[in-house]
Formats: sequence, C-alpha cells, structure tokens
Amino acid sequence: MDTSMQFLRDIHGLDPIGWWPPAIGWWLVAVLAIALATAGVWLWRTAPYQFEGWRWDARQRLKRLRRQVETEQPKAIAGELSELLRRIAIARCGRHMCAGITGPAWLDWLAENDPAGYDWRKRGQVLLKLPYAPPEPLESKETLIELIDAALAWVIKRDNSVLGGSSSGSHAWESRADTSSLRSGTASDV
Repeated sequence: MDTSMQFLRDIHGLDPIGWWPPAIGWWLVAVLAIALATAGVWLWRTAPYQFEGWRWDARQRLKRLRRQVETEQPKAIAGELSELLRRIAIARCGRHMCAGITGPAWLDWLAENDPAGYDWRKRGQVLLKLPYAPPEPLESKETLIELIDAALAWVIKRDNSVLGGSSSGSHAWESRADTSSLRSGTASDV
C-alpha cells in the first residue's frame, strides 16, 4: 500500500445546514409577502370607494370642498356644493327624477331622498340664498361644513330606497348612464 494512502480518511457525512440565516430567496419571499399583505389591507380599506366610479369622485370633491371652506369665500363654496349635490342626485337617482327641480322643491326632494335623514328643508336654505347673495360674513362657514358632511353621508350610504326599493330596473340603468355628468366639469349637465 502506498504511504500517502494511509493518511486519507473516509467521508463520514456533512454537517446539517442550519435554518438561520435564511438564503436570499427566502428574504425575497418574505419581502414580497409583506408587500402583498400591505397592498391587500390598503385595497380592503379603500375598495368600497376606489372602484365605485361616481361615489369615489364625489367623495373626493366633497372632501376638497371641506378643506376649501377655511380659505375660500362661502359664496363660491355654496355654489360648487349646490352643483355637486345636483350631480350626485342625478348619478344616484337618475336625471328624470331630479334634474328639473329648483328652489324649495329641490330642498324638499333632497330631504325626502336622503337615506341618512338629514333635514335639508331647514338647514339647506343657505344653498338657495348664498350663491346669489353678496359676499357673506364668516358665520355661514359652519353651515357649509355641516352641509358638506351631510352630502358625504349621502354619497357613502348605499341605500336603494332612493331608487324605489329595488336595485334593478330602469332607475339603476339610468343612474349608471348619468355618471358622466358627475365627472365632467361643466355646469351645462346640471
């Protein structure tokens, strides 16, 4: 036998591989899982508004109006709120139900069709007077904030009683067809 062969030893086995630290692939899987979980939570929280078309758009515009109450003239805010309420009503109930209603009849219609039960007849008088009045003092800002909050509640509420108690039928189709009037920025559709 060769003298160099006597110093060689047989392979007994490898040491077991520890689970920590994980390989780079497992780190990537963990980061991807956290990103997917975060995206899922975000979608779950925003999905009721994100994918609702006119509801999401109306909610964003009302929130913007609420922020502008402190910096802009109440007259401009009241005019934009009045126009936006008309667009919301058309998108929610259909053009044939509310497009031609003006004045106190408009406030009556809002009060009757608001699922939250807000008293538009009493508290909404500022919508009829303020857009056409000379610049108002600052006390109408609180009233405008209250009206914007009531409009937000109306947008968020998913009550089909406005449509005659059914979610199908001609009203639902007309409501979908009229959503373009909410998204357009012109007053000609109102």
